[in-house]
Amino acid sequence: MISGCALLALGACGGPSQPEHKADAVASANDAAPVAPSPVNAGAAQSPMPAPVAQDAEPLSCAADIGAAAAAKRVAVCRNVSPATRPPCNAANSCAMIEDEIARSCALFDGKGEPMQGCDPAPKSMAAAVAVVQRYYSAINARDYATAWAQWGEDGPPNQTLDKFQAGFAGTRSTRVTIGSKLEPGDGGAGSIYQTVPVTVDSQLLDGTRQRFVGDYVVRRVNDVDGATPAQLRWHIGQAKLKAVPAG
Repeated sequence: MISGCALLALGACGGPSQPEHKADAVASANDAAPVAPSPVNAGAAQSPMPAPVAQDAEPLSCAADIGAAAAAKRVAVCRNVSPATRPPCNAANSCAMIEDEIARSCALFDGKGEPMQGCDPAPKSMAAAVAVVQRYYSAINARDYATAWAQWGEDGPPNQTLDKFQAGFAGTRSTRVTIGSKLEPGDGGAGSIYQTVPVTVDSQLLDGTRQRFVGDYVVRRVNDVDGATPAQLRWHIGQAKLKAVPAG
């Protein structure tokens, strides 16, 4: 039986307390509405299940994750688009951190002159919303919990400090997300756009137990409302609803 704690950790929507023990227990962060991405090959959007690593290890570097050459290319894009004086564009950081800085920078300059080279997917696109969920699990798998936490927005998941969020993954060895193929255009409401992203999440615990969760993430951004901050204009996770299913 899959513990409620593990379910909450993967959904990042609760602390040490456990959800109701129902067969179809659902982890949900808040009551935000849903939405969807653009023509991306979502069915193939699957990250490989990584090799087991020590839980107390440092965050996995991008160079170690995807290779030095591939990491160097992403670092070059990051440095090209980032306006930061000391951007986190370093292959020693996680790939998720580098990709997050690219996404942040591209969103910051979106619509201000010609599109910058390397800003793909387009910051406001459905594909960019999907990328948030992929980046979230990439960060978790790399043990870069600060970057994962930030995918929920500037204040992280509802009612979770970074320490509380990280503690939720204490028993998790590795994670992999596969984006579902049934993606539909998102919905707008109350000045925001909501994108539903269907997922299957496979995880392995430190004791070797394999788990699988299916459900949806709802990714949200403010729809160019006057006075909105750059962070609000970016896609960020607003809600997660996951339920445990038999591991494949």
